Amino acid sequence: MPSIHKFIGFAIVAGWGMLFLWGTAVWVRHREPAALFWRLLAVLQVLMGVQLVAGVVLLATGHRLPSLLHLGYGVVFPVIALVVAHVLARSLEDEFDAHKIFTVASFVVFGLTLRALTTGLGLP
Repeated sequence: MPSIHKFIGFAIVAGWGMLFLWGTAVWVRHREPAALFWRLLAVLQVLMGVQLVAGVVLLATGHRLPSLLHLGYGVVFPVIALVVAHVLARSLEDEFDAHKIFTVASFVVFGLTLRALTTGLGLP
C-alpha cells in the first residue's frame, strides 16, 4: 500500500503541473480550453480523494504520518484552494474566464502537493 500511495502522489503532482501548463498555454493564446482540460481537473480532484483514502488506510494499518505538514500540504490546503477556485469561478459573469482561475489554482495545488510529496519522501 505505501507504494500505491507514493505512485498516486507522483501522478497527482504531475497532473497538477500538466493542468497548470495547459491552462497557461490556453490563457496566453486567448483560447478556450478543450473539454479534456475540465475532465483532467475532475480526475485530479477525484484522485486526491483516492489518495486521502489510501493515506487513511495506511494510518489505520499502523504506518506513521511523516509529519502534520504532509497532511496539510497534501489535503487540507489543496482542498481549500480548490473550494476557493470553485466559488470564484461560479461567481464570474463571463464563464470564459473560469479556466484562468483554475489555472492559478492548479499552480497553487501543484506546489502544495509537490511539498506533500517531498515531506512524504522524507526530503527537507
